[in-house]
Parts: sequence; C-alpha cells; structure tokens
Amino acid sequence: MMNNNRSISHRFHLWAIVNRNNRNFFLICSVLIGIVAGVLAFVLKSSVFYLRGYFLSSDFSRFSYILFVLPAIGILFTFAMRKWVLRDSIKHNVQSILHAISRRNSIMKRHKIFSSVIGAIFTAGLGGSVGLESPVISSGAAFGSNMAKWLRMSYKEITVLLACGSSAAISAIFNTPIAGVIFAIEVLMIDLTRFSLIPLLLSSVTGTIVTYALFGDGVLFDYVITDAFVASDIPYYLGFSIVIAFISIYFTKTFLGIERIFEKIKNAWLKIAIGGLSFGVLLYFFPQLYGEGYFNITHLLSGDLDSFVGIGVFSELVKNSQTFFVILLVLLILLKVVATGITISAGGIGGVFAPSAVTGAMTGYLFAFSVNAIAGEYILSPGNFALVGMAACLCGVIHAPLTGLFLIAEITSGYELIVPLMIAVTIVFIIVKIIEPESIFTIHLARKGELITHHKDKAVLNFLKIENVLENDLQKVPVEASLGELVKCISKSKRNIFPVIDDEGKLEGLVYIEDIREIMFNHEMYEDTWVRNIMRIPVVVIESTDSMQEVMNKFNISDSWNLPVTKNDKYIGIISKSTLFSAYRKQLINITDE
Repeated sequence: MMNNNRSISHRFHLWAIVNRNNRNFFLICSVLIGIVAGVLAFVLKSSVFYLRGYFLSSDFSRFSYILFVLPAIGILFTFAMRKWVLRDSIKHNVQSILHAISRRNSIMKRHKIFSSVIGAIFTAGLGGSVGLESPVISSGAAFGSNMAKWLRMSYKEITVLLACGSSAAISAIFNTPIAGVIFAIEVLMIDLTRFSLIPLLLSSVTGTIVTYALFGDGVLFDYVITDAFVASDIPYYLGFSIVIAFISIYFTKTFLGIERIFEKIKNAWLKIAIGGLSFGVLLYFFPQLYGEGYFNITHLLSGDLDSFVGIGVFSELVKNSQTFFVILLVLLILLKVVATGITISAGGIGGVFAPSAVTGAMTGYLFAFSVNAIAGEYILSPGNFALVGMAACLCGVIHAPLTGLFLIAEITSGYELIVPLMIAVTIVFIIVKIIEPESIFTIHLARKGELITHHKDKAVLNFLKIENVLENDLQKVPVEASLGELVKCISKSKRNIFPVIDDEGKLEGLVYIEDIREIMFNHEMYEDTWVRNIMRIPVVVIESTDSMQEVMNKFNISDSWNLPVTKNDKYIGIISKSTLFSAYRKQLINITDE
C-alpha cells in the first residue's frame, strides 16, 4: 500500500513537472498557495486569540505576577524550537524573504512553512509585543517558493509564487486583497506585468475567501468610520503628518538600536533572560503592550477608554485624570517599539508591521484628543486621525505608502479618508526617505550590498557569474618570449589580445596586436625585441572572487574593453564587454520577459 501511494505521488510529481509551463497550471498553483496561506493565517490568528483570551481573562492580582515570566517562556520556546528542532537560526520576517530573493534564487527554507507560524503563536500568544503579519507572510512565501522548487520552475516563476504566498497571507490576515497585491509589488518589488499580476490577484482573493469561510469577520483589526472627513481638517492633517514622520523615524532608529544592543550579548540564555524579564517588567506596568496591540486599539477607537486603560497598576489613576491619560498614551507610543525590539532581539518570532501601525494609531488618537482638549470642544475625530496615523506610521517604517493607504481603506470598507490618507503617506514618505533612505526591512541588506530586489540592474548582475562570461581560449605568451615567438603565437590565434605570463602562470601583462602592428612583420626585430618591452601592464585586474557588480565597476573605472581575470595572481582568462553585455541582456530577458 505504501509503495502504491509512493507510485501515485511520483506520477503526480512527473505530471506536474510536465505541465509546469502551462499558463493555466501556473494559475492553479497560485490559487492553491492562496488556500494554504489562508489556512496558515487562520491557525495563527485562532491560536494567538485563544492564548490571549485565556491569560487576559485572568484577574490582575494573579495575572500580574505571571507577566514577569510569561514573555520569557514564549521566547524560550522559540529558542528551543530553533536550536534543537530546526537547528537553524534564520530570521522569520520580511527581511529574510528579501534575502532569499536576492541571494538564494528565491528559495526559502522548507521548515519556514510551519516554523514561522508556530514560533509566532507562542511569542505573541504569551505576550510578546510583535506583529503576526511577518510570520504568516514568511510562511506563505516559503510554501510558494518550495512548491515552485518542487516543480523545478525557473527563478522568475519561483519569485512570483513566493510573492503569491506573501500577498495571500496579507489578504487573509486582514481581509484586504488589494493591499496584499500592492504589498508584493511595493515591498518585495515584484515586477507588475501580466505574468505576475493575475497570479497575485488570484492568490490574494483566494486567501481572503478562505478567511471568510473559516473565520467569518474575525480579523486582526476591524473598524467602521463614524465621522466624515471635512476639508477644514486638512491643515491639522498636514501638521500631524510631520509629527508621524518623526515618530516613524524614532520607531526605526530605536528598533535598530535595541537590535545592536542585544547583538553584543553572545550568550543565548542570558539574552533570553534579559529580554524576557525586562519586557516582563514593561508588561507589568503597561499591560497594553501585550501582543500585537490591535485589540487595545479597537477599544480606543470605539471610545471604550476604560477597557483600553485596563486593570493595570496605574489604571485607577489614569481613569480619573485626563492628564495622566495623555501621559499614558505618550509612554505607550514611546515604549511600543522598545517592547517589540526586546521581544524580537531576545529570540522571539514576529514582525514590526503591527507594532508600527499601533504606534501610529495611538499617535493619531493622542493628536486629535489633545487638540480637542486644548480647544475645549470636539474639533477633530480621534478615530479618523488614529486610522490615518496607522497608515502613515506603517508607511514611514516599511517605506510602503500605497500598502498603508489601501490597507486602511480596505479595513474600513470604504475610501472616506482617501484624501487625508494620501496627504499623510506622501508627506511621511518624503520626510522619512530624506532622513533614512532604507526601510526597516532593507537597511541590513543594503549595508551588506545584498539588496537587489529594489534595483533591477543589481538583480540581473546577481545572477551572472564570472565563470559564465570567462573566456580562456586566448593564446598565452611567456614573459621571456621574443617578438618572433610572439608572431608564431599570433599565427595560431584568432584573437587580437595575448596574456603574458611567467613560469608560474602569474599574469605579467597583455599584448595587443594594434601595439605591434608596425613591427610584427619586421624580421630584423624578431630576435632582439622582447615581449616584456612591448606588453602593457594592466591597470585593473579582475579577481575570481569579485562580484559582477565589482566587475562592472572595474570596467567603468578602466574604460577598457577587455580585462584579465586572475586567481591567486595566476591568469585564468579574460572578460570582454561584448560577452558581458550579451550575457547581461539574456539574463534581463529571462527575469523580466512575460
């Protein structure tokens, strides 16, 4: 029976490989990826909601003491899973997806299909202040990537199916199919062509349908706009956009700073202890930092301030004082990223998507609340400013204005706030780009020179290898040779350039026919003219370990048409611009052609 099952599986695999180039089969694959991403999102949301409901339903006198160790337990579980089960310390976030596209031919580790979700369940479910979006995006992308790998598809097809998994995950967890597609295009930088657009649409819609079927209206965040946008609010939105831009920069800088602090702690157990307990202290005093934060934002937007304040240490003080309520909001805005940075840096699995949106929501609410308090009347809608703040802060942190805009527009089931959303994300994006050109997802890869998804030229060069453009059919000439011996070599060669080497094969120089054209037929010079005297010393030499970006830079610097290649100082071949440009064009067509 087992052999029969293997035979059926093998036949199906062969059938799938044969049909992999069929356009309809490719679309079926995108639908299947959408279904799996939807199920993964359902499992993640359901599990985290259950754990959160269990712990937050406890009375505070018992729950408060658990908070000191609860986050550490969640981080400890993810560490144990990584160390002893997966035996892999790879990251489970959007940065890892960009790294896979840039450096791993879009191939993601197979275990990430389930490990990202499992790690996020225990990290966020036990209080970790992280977003659920990045782990489920990672899982969906890993499934799409591995399905395409199993079907032996090309890099371009693998990348599109990876993006289908990411867009379907966003769509499923928020019920926002348009935002899912835009995320893949804007953050992952997938080319918007007919080849990629239809699969992305299908997977996103499928992920949303699966969420509706399994979860109904149970999404991470849901809100209906109650106050209409009025043109007189535009000056306030302009001022608020500047505020949220600097909040976004604070979020990014603080998160990266906490990462650097924890990177200095080499002992993993010490890192877990410091991270878990320090976050536990934060959680004890500010229970609002528990989990991703959408639950509390829903209370805030609905006007249920008592539920937002909760039953923490300072609850009674805050409930009875408007001033202390404002102080609480300010502290939560500043501490949300601290809690997120500690959770992730200590070993937890989660993302910054939700924490940045929640930070923006609290900032927007505080801005409108403060204006109303100063004016002594209801001038601005705190709910509207909170929603705009979500989109704007998300835009500032991940550098994705359209994703933030359409995410909020779809969540609120309308485009009532489209004007302030467009104003805010535009201003925030411009300011943030000037101060910090890279997003929180791309900054590490950009510093290492490994970010190619946002640069088409680098993407093409990444897939070119020196050995693929190396020409080693040139006639080599000994450095001690005479002109007569050189002419004999020329008579046997079809090339016009000759590498000069010593006895050990090391490159000494190059001889070009145009340099010796006037003397090469003068027999009187054959015996007393030496190659070492007529060769050119190469100004620039390509090393076999150079990247193709470095090769292109050397061509630009030297303004040469041919450059020699060495390995440990020994000549191994030559690269010509014509061969390089031909290979570049073929690779460009392979990546971008529909």
